[in-house]
Amino acid sequence: MTTQRRDTAFPLRRVRVTGVRAVTPRMVRVTLGDPSLTGAPLDRPDAQVKLYFPRPGQPEPELPSPDPGGDVMRWYGAFAAIPEERRPWMRSYTVRAHDAEAGTVDIDFHLHGGGGADGPATRWARGARVGDVLGMFGPSDLFAAPVDPGSGDWALLVADACALPALATVVRALPPGHRAVAFVQVAGPEERQPLPTAGDLTVHWLYGEGPGPAVSAVRAAGGLPAGAPYAWLAGEAGAVRALRRHLVAERGTDRRAIDFAGYWRRRLTQDDAPTPEDLAEARERLALHAERAPGPAGPPPVR
Repeated sequence: MTTQRRDTAFPLRRVRVTGVRAVTPRMVRVTLGDPSLTGAPLDRPDAQVKLYFPRPGQPEPELPSPDPGGDVMRWYGAFAAIPEERRPWMRSYTVRAHDAEAGTVDIDFHLHGGGGADGPATRWARGARVGDVLGMFGPSDLFAAPVDPGSGDWALLVADACALPALATVVRALPPGHRAVAFVQVAGPEERQPLPTAGDLTVHWLYGEGPGPAVSAVRAAGGLPAGAPYAWLAGEAGAVRALRRHLVAERGTDRRAIDFAGYWRRRLTQDDAPTPEDLAEARERLALHAERAPGPAGPPPVR
């Protein structure tokens, strides 16, 4: 029996920008490098990281040293104790691609906002330059929630523009010939991207801002493949909740076959306190993870 190597090191790194390029008018791909990324097992679907952005005037983010005992909560306590005016902004992203030989990862930044409404991550991405330094926590097998798009008879995948980089990693992991249907909402045709896969994938591109088009399209969708689906839903938190309720209550989808994540919240950022709905979603994700993988595995990442 072959045992897969697990990445169990304390997953904190300082990464340096080695490349920046525009993918679409609203998507920028930033390549981040560090020697610790050489050979690390990061090429899995929806591998998530926390990125730490420096405050104005800081050449790089102020971060505590890795806990010598590997205690993540103790490290996070030290991070939270940094005075707010110096504490880095933290945002969650998915690893779009990993080059194990070069020791780099690609992170795609969706440039929403503008007109003075940009958040700290978008502002940073608009001005990212080779040599800039970020903090990166993860990805790590200790905290990974496995995503298996081939686990159902077919796969239903729904994403908005912020979740498009993660969707690309999910479709890349489809087994050869496995049937999948994706609903992808972006601002317009110029934001479409290739989604290479060995699976049998049908993509419905939806255009418009806000969370409405994807929810309406899935609710109205007919002619979907027969059988029990695996579903992966990611995007604005309210839209994801509405889609999940629709699949379970109206289409009879097994709730245990649905992976879901609210990547952003309307009128709120990750710096704002979680709402009761956010907390309920986090508890449900933890419960589903425990049902699927009983035992001492770590919790899934929560956006």
